[in-house]
Amino acid sequence: MYLASQSPRRRQLLEAAGFSLTIVPADIDETRLEGETPSHLVERLACQKAEATRLALAGKATDDVLLAADTIVWTEDGDVLGKPADEQAACATLRELSGRTHHVSTGVCLMQLDRAANAVATRSFIETTRVSFFDLTDEEIRAYVASGEPMDKAGAYGIQGKGRLLVSGIEGDWANVVGLPVARVVRELEGLLGRQDLVARCLDAQD
Repeated sequence: MYLASQSPRRRQLLEAAGFSLTIVPADIDETRLEGETPSHLVERLACQKAEATRLALAGKATDDVLLAADTIVWTEDGDVLGKPADEQAACATLRELSGRTHHVSTGVCLMQLDRAANAVATRSFIETTRVSFFDLTDEEIRAYVASGEPMDKAGAYGIQGKGRLLVSGIEGDWANVVGLPVARVVRELEGLLGRQDLVARCLDAQD
């Protein structure tokens, strides 16, 4: 599988499911369009990343699948929370999330490629998980930011790390909050490729 992402978390999730990966990161403009909803944004970015990587593979690809994804954190009022620019911004983001429920959406684009890197088949989807935070004290926020963990993560937290201590509950796929809804990815791949054995093969790979 070609993975159009440098995210170590997506890589770990896919490798744990048994996929052998070739990393081909995409470089695109991720600016949100005026009036664009969070769901439209995240699916559009995933599809643009996939297409940019497909074009980069022209003349190099063998028959394989390409996966591109983008994950955003957004609030009930549609505010998209990116990666914090500095510790002050990280603290502000965590104060905004404190005691509230927010959304984590991942857009995924899958392409089946031929040997010339043409897209034989394509499908995309969005997975959204609701995440609720405890009421956070200033001391808790400062301590978490001082750990350095929030600085490279959308929404200024990582649920797979120390950030799990901030979370009071989730509704939906935990892996989606980490960065990729891998269980749904495998099932979407079954449909894309016309195969019904991928889930079983991935389960075998995790033994």
